[in-house]
Amino acid sequence: MRVEVKAKNNTELLRKLDRALTEDVTEIYINLRPTKEILVHILERAPNVRRISCPPSLYPKVSKKIIHALSQMGIQLVPEGYPRGRPRKYDEETVRAVIRLIEQGIPPKDISSRMGIPLRTVYYMLERAGVRDAQKTGY
Repeated sequence: MRVEVKAKNNTELLRKLDRALTEDVTEIYINLRPTKEILVHILERAPNVRRISCPPSLYPKVSKKIIHALSQMGIQLVPEGYPRGRPRKYDEETVRAVIRLIEQGIPPKDISSRMGIPLRTVYYMLERAGVRDAQKTGY
């Protein structure tokens, strides 16, 4: 069973771990740096855990000794990333469709109205894709 425990500080994390962990837990995600105290807490309450994950930004801050000790016990400590920032509104297929239409000579204003995408966004997509001078050439 997988459990995700998120907290603002170590004290809150330890409290939440008390409530969330059982012997059935084999995987756990924590959003804070796994310190010795936190890991001992996890291992005491979930002896069958085989994988502990934390954010990729915190993983390099974990002691190599801790990672090695866990691996000796057969427990993986791995970075696990969640997407950060605002999700994209238009997927890559939409961007490719805009570029194809530009290459066919259709003006950005027509693409905007045809696809229901703001004109400024069409220009932004073209700029990001490296299509130059779309405005000047009439595209």
